[in-house]
Amino acid sequence: MIEPIDVAVGVLIRDDGSFLLAQRPDGKPMSGYWEFPGGKLEAGESVFDALAREFDEELGLRIVVAHPWVQRVVVYPHATVRLHFWRCYGEGRGWQGEPEPREGQGFRWERIEQLTTEPWLEGALPVRRWMRLPSTYAISSASTMGVDVFLAALDRRIADGSITQLQLREPGMDDASFAALFDAVHVRCATHRVRLLVNSAHPKSYWSIADGVHLSSCALLTLDARPTIDWCFASCHDAAELARAGELDLDAAVLGPVGATTSHPDAELLGWAGFAEIAKATTLPVYALGGLTQDDLAAARDSGAHGVAMIRSAWR
Repeated sequence: MIEPIDVAVGVLIRDDGSFLLAQRPDGKPMSGYWEFPGGKLEAGESVFDALAREFDEELGLRIVVAHPWVQRVVVYPHATVRLHFWRCYGEGRGWQGEPEPREGQGFRWERIEQLTTEPWLEGALPVRRWMRLPSTYAISSASTMGVDVFLAALDRRIADGSITQLQLREPGMDDASFAALFDAVHVRCATHRVRLLVNSAHPKSYWSIADGVHLSSCALLTLDARPTIDWCFASCHDAAELARAGELDLDAAVLGPVGATTSHPDAELLGWAGFAEIAKATTLPVYALGGLTQDDLAAARDSGAHGVAMIRSAWR
C-alpha cells in the first residue's frame, strides 16, 4: 500500500454556524472542486503548524486555536492522502483576519442547511454529515428521574434549544412503560426536529420510527455491516471498538468514561489524556462521556472530541 501524504485540513466555523470553503484554482488537480482549505505537512511539521502556514499563505488568515477532529484516508487519481480535519471556532478567537484569495482561488462561507457549492472533493463530502451533529448529545434518564419529571425536563430543554439530539435508553424499563415513553418522546422530537436515536437494547421496530439507533458496544462487535438505517451511533470503551465503529462507517461514536459516574462507579476512567490517545486517529466524530457537563466542551474539543454526551447533567 502506498503511504498516504499527510494533509492538514481546517474547518473554520463562525458563530452563526457558517463555515469556509475554497475552490481549487486552475492548474491544480481537480480544479473547480470545492474543499476545506489546508495543505501538505512539511517534514517535521505538526498538523497545527501546517494549518497555520497554509492558511497564512493561501488566505492571509492567522490560525490562533484549532482542535483535532477526524482523520480519513482518501485515494484520488493523482494521490493518496491522509486528511487531518481540525476545527477552528469563531472569528477573532479561532482565527484572525479576513480571507483573501492569494492563489486566485474562490472561497465562500456556506451553511450546512443551504449549500450552494458543487462539486465537492470526495474527501470533503463526509463533513456534510458531521456538520449536522450538534456539540452535545443528551441521553435519557426517565427510569431514574421518573417519567413525568423527565418529560417535563425534556420539554424545558427543547424549549430553550439546549437539546437537538437525544438517545432514548431505558434498559430496565418494562415493555409497556417503554412503549408509552417512546410515544411521548417521539412526538416531542418529531415536532421540534430533535434527532432521536433508540438504544439497541430496545426492539428494532423502534429504530426506524425514530431517526436511528445507538448501538451498545456489545451490539457493535456482533455486526458485519452497518444497519440499514439513517443515523447510527455506537458506544465504545477502547481503541478496538472505536476502530470497528469506523470500519462500519457509523455516523458517530461515544467514548468513555472520561470521568467518574454514579451509574458505573467501578469503571476504569480514561481521563482526558486517555481519551485523546484513543481518539487521535478516529475516522468518525466522537463524543466524550462520563461525568461531563456543557462546561467540559472546551476540554473535550482540545482532546479530539466532537462534543460531550451527558445523562444526568443534561436534565439539570
